[in-house]
Amino acid sequence: MKRNEFFKTVLGTFAVANIPGFTRMSTGDNNSVPSWPTANPDDEQFWKVLRAQFPLTDERAYLNTGGLGASPYVVIDAVKAKMDELEKVSETGHTEELWKDIKTAASLLFGCETEELAFTRNATESINIVCNGLPLKRGDEMITTTHEHVGNAVPWLALLQREGIVIKLFEPSVDSAQENVDRIAKLVTKRTRLISVPHATTTTGLILPIKSLSELARSKNIWLFVDGAQTAGMFPFNVHELGCDAYATSGHKWLLGPKETGLLYVRKDMLDVIQPKFAGAYSDDGFDLAKGTLKFHPTAQRYEFGTVSIPLRFGLGTAIKFMQRIGMENVWKRDRALSTRLFKGLQEIPYVKVLSPAHDADRSALITMQHEKLPYLDLQNHLNKFKLRTRGVSEGGVNGLRISTHIYNSFEEIDRVLEGTRTAWKG
Repeated sequence: MKRNEFFKTVLGTFAVANIPGFTRMSTGDNNSVPSWPTANPDDEQFWKVLRAQFPLTDERAYLNTGGLGASPYVVIDAVKAKMDELEKVSETGHTEELWKDIKTAASLLFGCETEELAFTRNATESINIVCNGLPLKRGDEMITTTHEHVGNAVPWLALLQREGIVIKLFEPSVDSAQENVDRIAKLVTKRTRLISVPHATTTTGLILPIKSLSELARSKNIWLFVDGAQTAGMFPFNVHELGCDAYATSGHKWLLGPKETGLLYVRKDMLDVIQPKFAGAYSDDGFDLAKGTLKFHPTAQRYEFGTVSIPLRFGLGTAIKFMQRIGMENVWKRDRALSTRLFKGLQEIPYVKVLSPAHDADRSALITMQHEKLPYLDLQNHLNKFKLRTRGVSEGGVNGLRISTHIYNSFEEIDRVLEGTRTAWKG
């Protein structure tokens, strides 16, 4: 199916506003969204058609969405079209209507209020907003995992050096969700102010029990912050139901948005707790330099400031709507089917140890393995011969090889991973 035919049939004009050849519709009004055929996650033909909507080369299988997601044509075209539109008149394109439209779509994805979302450049910037905005002081303790991505490690280490906070670590268990709750609980003292954990670890794809951790945090009057870079766009969730105080994510991974886009959720009653340490135009709700007065914006927009790339934000909105059109339940069913086939197949290969959780409820679409006879980088080099793009994991001393499966991947590619891994050792 051709690109334009796919966009019209599957996405409608809802997600392709301002792309040449399409009529713009009001995406803020859900009643104006045209219907589209229900995606069937069990229909391989549907996923083949969907795969054709990405410019990804067929010369290799891309299995590193956990590092960087591939954007579909509709997102790329949306960014280009918006840039062309704005450059013709040399305008920023900043409008409250556009921002609200994108945040409304994002709020439906996150299960929160539009006013609780802020645009950022990536998950790391969102993490820095929380890290530097919380009223933490010397001697205050925070708890986090030994398996943190650099983006959720360096900001807290910088705060440790600058302010003298105390960082306490626990090794995440892939065997038991309750064990992770217990390990954190054992580290809590009267000085503990914050628990900072990933929704899913970047190392083994372990999904942490955020609801249970929220209950623990509330019972101890502790804040809970979640790094959702590896989960937003992979499976459906509701941040209000999760119960965390703040949640950060990237637009450029599982959401398939433009690079240098991100989102930060801050629960409404935390807006005055997490202070904006960087501010400027759009952060305020009125100021008077002569009188020395400033009122921050009543929403999470207070964390946004200055001239930004509207084409990138427009592309992020398009990516979110693209995912919503497929349906997050369908996305997760596909991601889970692919990753489960990989997980079970790897378990049958001699000398291979799968590091990801065995329990379905604890396992994401990130599968990490070690080879008992080969260093993980040697295994990666071997799989490169099979035209497979994987990612080595050194964080937390894991030293394994990670495979990410998303909606543009196929069972044939999973079989190539298994074949390549089986042939890696001939001893």
